Amino acid sequence: MSMTTPSKVPVTVLTGFLGSGKTTLLNRILTEQHGQKIAVIENEFGEVGIDNDLVIDADEEIFEMNNGCICCTVRGDLIRILGQLMRRKDRFDHILIETTGLADPGPVIQTFFVDEEMQQHLDLDGVVTMVDAGHVHLHLDDSMEAKEQIAFADVIVLNKIDLVGGAQLDDLEARIRRLNGAATIHRVENAEVPVGDVVGVGGFDMTRGLEIEPDLLVPGYPFEWLGAYELKAGMHTLLLNENPDPSVDVLVLPVDAADDEAVDRRLRDATLAFSDRPGPLGTEDLVRPAGGLATVPLNGGGTSVAVEIERPGAYAIFAEHGAEELDLKLLDPDGNPVDAAVDRQIAPDHEHDETVTSVGIEVGGELDPERLNTWLGGLLREKGQDIFRSKGILAIAGMDERYVFQGVHMLMDGQPDRPWGTDDRINRLIFIGRDLDRAELEQGFNACLT
Repeated sequence: MSMTTPSKVPVTVLTGFLGSGKTTLLNRILTEQHGQKIAVIENEFGEVGIDNDLVIDADEEIFEMNNGCICCTVRGDLIRILGQLMRRKDRFDHILIETTGLADPGPVIQTFFVDEEMQQHLDLDGVVTMVDAGHVHLHLDDSMEAKEQIAFADVIVLNKIDLVGGAQLDDLEARIRRLNGAATIHRVENAEVPVGDVVGVGGFDMTRGLEIEPDLLVPGYPFEWLGAYELKAGMHTLLLNENPDPSVDVLVLPVDAADDEAVDRRLRDATLAFSDRPGPLGTEDLVRPAGGLATVPLNGGGTSVAVEIERPGAYAIFAEHGAEELDLKLLDPDGNPVDAAVDRQIAPDHEHDETVTSVGIEVGGELDPERLNTWLGGLLREKGQDIFRSKGILAIAGMDERYVFQGVHMLMDGQPDRPWGTDDRINRLIFIGRDLDRAELEQGFNACLT
């Protein structure tokens, strides 16, 4: 158990499966009179960000990451934001990171122990996991993320206990204890847990973390292959063959030498670069060293892309997928293959259930309340088992306030929020679940517009 030192800022990771009540607890923390200055980092899964607008208007600063999952593509964003916070003159007393409901806490935890800058300035105070007592049983059997969120927790907030009976709740707690017998468990309704029970818990237990995940301190990266080359000046050609994905992310960086040590010194830079989500390359675009991440379209088969090398020297190529999987080859300006002096395959950092996706809808206009209620009610009755989470901020005809909608599987709730004021009346809605039909959801929602 590592205690936070005075020179370091404590960090709490708030996790829990979709709809467990993380944002509710976050709002409770931000409204308590605890006298601390807290920075909040939020991560959402999906192309439409909503959670940031559901957090109360507090004095704390909120940083949002919604271009991927915090345990995968946006790890560089997390490192970058934390680094910026540490370099500020107005230091924070505490940092709270709210992960997406589909995040594996392991890679997030790892960040604080394998990144040198994070080690110098931050202490992981604890992992707090929210558990939805009414719905978690639907996910414990088929979601590795739900199990890992519970297993890594220092504190478990067993929320929404009003949805289950006493015997059922005892059985659920016993099952949680089998996954994590060391965590403190609080049974609550509506995330009503004292702030002191979830913030300032004394430090993450790394010994237990390593028992859960022996490779916890082995760095993970958002790329699966890297190669280092000695290249001459001129236009090189990178060949990529067929892959199930429609595109692949590629990065070229200069290195001091084409050897392992020099490549290792650029791993952090590559991780940060992979958090920048670029647009796909056009047919005339080039990949340039240190020019940023390039998304190369595979066009249903193989493709080639030009790599411009202005100065001869050592360069490293980082690819989203493995070189063998892509049949990756590099040709020099004369068309001759260039052998990699370093050829390193990296195990995937983390894999999600590919059937779980998000559908975001963002459209102006006003909604007919009767049509909206009929559509949402029917949708969740028929397909609620596969819709893990739904939420939105809606513009209802005749209503001056924003209407906030929240759903977990077949349960839904909605209520007026703050007035729209001068804000544009834009409807924003997100569905997260298994095998979602985007066209069907968009068509159903659009039919509710007046």
